[in-house]
Amino acid sequence: MVSFDASESLTPFREGSGYGAILFDRKHLRQAEPDWFDPGKWGERARPVDSGGRGGAWFVDAPSSQCVLRKYRRGGLAARFSRDRYLWHGSDRTRSFAEFRLTRALLSRGLPVPRPVAASYVREGMFYRAAILIERLVGVRSLGDLLRAEDAPPPWEATGRLIARFHRAGLDHADLNAHNILFDAEGKGWLIDFDRSALRIPATHWRERNLSRLKRSLMKLRGARSEEQVRYDFALLRRAYDAAWSRGY
Repeated sequence: MVSFDASESLTPFREGSGYGAILFDRKHLRQAEPDWFDPGKWGERARPVDSGGRGGAWFVDAPSSQCVLRKYRRGGLAARFSRDRYLWHGSDRTRSFAEFRLTRALLSRGLPVPRPVAASYVREGMFYRAAILIERLVGVRSLGDLLRAEDAPPPWEATGRLIARFHRAGLDHADLNAHNILFDAEGKGWLIDFDRSALRIPATHWRERNLSRLKRSLMKLRGARSEEQVRYDFALLRRAYDAAWSRGY
């Protein structure tokens, strides 16, 4: 777990029968309000994100900057019981606070990630709901979108080097898929969405797990491309990754 930072500010609030708190960086915000995490508050300034995810993200024009508002949603079998409630284990272990602090830690290490703006939770009894605001990266496309583009081939080697850089820093990405890898028109890359991710001592087993998850994502998004073509493209990515890793990049 990433420890508390002196530049963090914590604002408690009440919401109906529950209570919550907002965590934000006071160097970049004077204050953050609870209704910032409600897409209805933004009206027409909230536009659904339609690439990847579980339908719980919006582009919003926040007072600080253009942002992505993301509500934490469950997937798989757990979603049948509750789409957005999680068992309470303390504020520091909420999904939103943990991702906010991890993203700040990655940013402080000079890694290409979007700046976290604010994170919140609302607790009711044994359960809580959570949301996070992240600065929007403008003019970027995901690797998943680039797979369908006809103007240029996906940047496989750059993707491999990008992942190696994060792995060398110790990031175990819990959901490394083609939607969470972004590139701009100049070829600069970013990683996003660090929910349930963690900083660890670099080790083979979790690095391989990350790469295997990405390969499955590419297979799922292959469209009319053959599995053989996907394996060929992934081999380009993997060679670049291994070369960067061996150089200590």
